[in-house]
Amino acid sequence: MQTRRWLRIGLGVGLLVLVIAAIAWPLPYYSEGPGPARDVLPRIIYEGEPRYEPTGQLDLTTVRYEQLTGLTALRAWLDDSLAIVKASVVYPPDVPVTVTQQRGVSQMDQSQIAATAVALHALHRYPKQHGDGALIEDVVPTCPADGKLYPGDIITSVDGKAVHTADQASKLFDKIPNDQPLHFELDVDGNSVQETFTRAPCGPKDEKLVGISMIDAFPIDVTYTSDEIGGPSAGLMWALGLYELLTPKDITAGRTIAGTGEIAPEGTVYPIGGIQDKVIAAQRAGATIFLAPQDNMAELQGVDTGDMQVIPVKTFDDALQALQSSDATG
Repeated sequence: MQTRRWLRIGLGVGLLVLVIAAIAWPLPYYSEGPGPARDVLPRIIYEGEPRYEPTGQLDLTTVRYEQLTGLTALRAWLDDSLAIVKASVVYPPDVPVTVTQQRGVSQMDQSQIAATAVALHALHRYPKQHGDGALIEDVVPTCPADGKLYPGDIITSVDGKAVHTADQASKLFDKIPNDQPLHFELDVDGNSVQETFTRAPCGPKDEKLVGISMIDAFPIDVTYTSDEIGGPSAGLMWALGLYELLTPKDITAGRTIAGTGEIAPEGTVYPIGGIQDKVIAAQRAGATIFLAPQDNMAELQGVDTGDMQVIPVKTFDDALQALQSSDATG
C-alpha cells in the first residue's frame, strides 16, 4: 500500500511538472500586436539652442512582439488585437539574433539622423550651417564598414587630411586607388577612434566600396532616447518633435498627435509595417490625430479609427501643413 501511495504521488508530481512545462515552455511563435505609444518630446535632448515646450504630445507608435508559451498562446488566440506569427518572421533563421537586434538599433539611429536633418533644414539652419566632419548616415550590410562603423559616427580625417564636410570626405576617397587602404579618424561619442578599410565588392551593384553614406555634421548635438525600440518607423515623429522644440510655434495646439513613417533626409515619408497595430496603439493613447504614410493608406481601408482623424502624408512638409491647417486643428 505504501509503495502504491508513493507511486501515485510520483505520477502526480510528474504530471504536474509536465503541465507546468507545457504552459511555460517557449514556443517557436510570437504574438504581434499594438505596442505602447510614447511621447517623443521628453526623449529629445539638445544644448545651445532655446527649447520651446509645447502644450500637447507627439507620440511615436510601436508594434509589440512577445514569444509565446502554451498559456500566452491561448490568450493571444482569444485576443482579436493580436496575431500569431512564426518566430522566423521576427528573427530570420539564417541571421544571428544579435545581428537582427543590432540592425534594428542601427535603423533607429539612422532614422534619428534623418529626422535631425529634416527638422534643421525646415528651420533653414542646415546644411548651410553645419558642424565639423562628415556624419555617417548609413552603413551598407556586408561591406567592409559593416559592424565597425555606425550611423552617428563622424569622420574627422582621411589618411591624415582633416575632413570638414561630407563632400570633402568624398573627394578624398576618390583620390585613393581602390586597392589602397583608407585610414579614418573618427569622433565616436566624443572619443577619437581610428579604423582602416580597403574597398571590397559589395552593395546592390557589387562595386568596390567601404560601404557608407555621409552627410554634413549637424550644428547642434541632439540626443534621442529610444530605449528598446528599434527600426526606422519613428523617423517622422522624431523630426516633428525636434522641429516643435526648436520653434516657438506650438504645432500640437494641446492635442495628442500620434504617427509613424520612415523618413529620408530630404523629407520623404516611406511606408512601414504594422500600420493597423499602430493605429490601435494611437487610439489607446488617446490620440485625436494619426499621421500615416500615404503608401500605407490602402491597408487601413475598413479599419475603424473611431473619432481619431487619420491624415495621409508623403513628406515632412505635408505633415507640418496638415497639423497647422484649420481642418487638423478642428
